[in-house]
Amino acid sequence: MNYFIKRLGRSGITLFLVVAITFVLTRLMPGGPVATMRARLRRQNPTMTTEQINQQVQAAVGVRPDSPLYVQFYNYVTGVFQGDFGESIVLSPGTPVMDMYVNAIPWTLFVLGMATVITFAISVTLGALLAYKEGSKIDVGLSSVSIILNSIPYYVAAIVLIGVFATWLDLLPFQGNRSLETTPGFNVPFMIDVLRHAILPMISVIITGFGAQMLGMRSNSIRVLGEDYIRVARLRMLPTNRIATRYVARNAILPIYTGFIISIGFILGGSVILEEIFRYPGVGRQFFAAASQRDYPVMMGGFLLISFAVVIAVFIADLTYGLIDPRASTGDDNEAY
Repeated sequence: MNYFIKRLGRSGITLFLVVAITFVLTRLMPGGPVATMRARLRRQNPTMTTEQINQQVQAAVGVRPDSPLYVQFYNYVTGVFQGDFGESIVLSPGTPVMDMYVNAIPWTLFVLGMATVITFAISVTLGALLAYKEGSKIDVGLSSVSIILNSIPYYVAAIVLIGVFATWLDLLPFQGNRSLETTPGFNVPFMIDVLRHAILPMISVIITGFGAQMLGMRSNSIRVLGEDYIRVARLRMLPTNRIATRYVARNAILPIYTGFIISIGFILGGSVILEEIFRYPGVGRQFFAAASQRDYPVMMGGFLLISFAVVIAVFIADLTYGLIDPRASTGDDNEAY
């Protein structure tokens, strides 16, 4: 229970500090969203009163610019933790920022979420296999290929995939998340169409991302295979499958597990470059559009969303790590076997 309470408290403090830093950055620096919006409103509507301008600014950014700073901070913090990130002032004036991201999140989760899970599964499987085949041709070959692919930026791979599969072979679409001809809904044609639009972005992430994790899993597995308790397990004539799963895999996966969970948290941030290349309507493209148009509430909403997702992911990693490695909650330094 103390383990849970400590990490819950640490996560809560981190979230509060993130919100506080966001408030400082957006309210106190010159040319921030409040000053920008007030100037735009005065320029577009010279007849508006100061009170009317303050009301619109409050609706957009969550605070009244004429109220004391501590009141602005309190209103901003309470609004954020209630899910109110303000309203868009440029991209879609008057539209709540949360609604804009709620529409974009499912598409980002679909593409990057599936790509991250598939990448992790491939990395763990191949890494464990190469450890057992250390020094063989398959080990040398796959390791070399993974190093080469891992050195290629995912956006370069995306451009190459578009050139080959979309332009040259004309097999897959490369823009948007669906075709206009398909009817949205829970039907097979629509789901197939959505999947076809997601294949190229997913492949570009998978083929350039599995190498580092695979080599990490391979290295960890080789280290574990040399431990004394593995030799003891073999002398006890334990089944190979049990040794591979309960002893080797469980210990070898520990160093990369936390990184995997945190990467899931970063998924909500989307991939700005990837989604822009494929014109995919995810969180990353929304964030890029907000930055390009100086839509500060949408920008800050995206920053808070990413930060919240990462903090929650770290919290989940802390809680679930003990299920894989009991030492996380007991402080034991012995191997988790």
